[in-house]
Amino acid sequence: MAEHRQSRKRRYITWGVAGAAVLAGAGIAAQTSMAATVWPAQKTYTGRAFDACTAPSLAAMKAWKTDGYYSGAAVYVGGKNRGCAQPNLTASWVKSVNTLGWKLIPLYVGAQPPCQTGSSPEKITASTATSLGAKDGADAVAKAAALGMKAGSPIYLDMEAYDITNKSCNDSVLAYVRSFSKTLRAKTYRSGYYGFSSSSAKAIATATNKTDLPGNLWYALWDKKDTTTTDWPWGATQFTGHSRGHQYLVNSKETRGGYTITVDRDSWDAPVAIVG
Repeated sequence: MAEHRQSRKRRYITWGVAGAAVLAGAGIAAQTSMAATVWPAQKTYTGRAFDACTAPSLAAMKAWKTDGYYSGAAVYVGGKNRGCAQPNLTASWVKSVNTLGWKLIPLYVGAQPPCQTGSSPEKITASTATSLGAKDGADAVAKAAALGMKAGSPIYLDMEAYDITNKSCNDSVLAYVRSFSKTLRAKTYRSGYYGFSSSSAKAIATATNKTDLPGNLWYALWDKKDTTTTDWPWGATQFTGHSRGHQYLVNSKETRGGYTITVDRDSWDAPVAIVG
């Protein structure tokens, strides 16, 4: 996830940008907010998941599934800021790992905040936030669909840490996120979001205006606690109804079934891709 775009040292610096807050929020209702749309039934997974920079080989996925520790896996389906090549990530791979029983979590690394430290191939600006969000949302759906992830699937927008106290920057990010999410829903894909509990995720959870914000929140809080409840940083009524993911440990080098992969560990209770 975030470590795939930033050094670990830098991540820990940016992670501490801001503290936690409590506010009422969103949940499963926000995922299906377009009343005229007939939505496919949500596919939900509750259990352990991992995310890795590059989708592992099919052989590795077979070995890791046999091991039994994980049943969910996040994959980077696209975005100009995606940090790693994806030689294994094809429609055939998706179909095969789905047959093995893996629950897939689609990630899209879209445009990044204008005030974010460092360079990114694609950044948000105040003037382009809405149009860029729509463009990237349409691209995310096209990329997921090309991999065999059907309508009704979620796509999680990866937003790295930034200074959410910078109002103009935060306003631009929220405008982009709203446009991205609205575009997904118009195409009957559920909207999800990955961010830091102290910054980018906090911006979503504590936004006063919830219009068109994602209905599923994947929060990075590296406390090594495999839970989506006991360390939830915001109001207990927020993102309920199977709408939470928690990245709780990063850079974990693990060997399972003879295959070694460096992963981030996630506790999952949220939508996953519908494959068929």
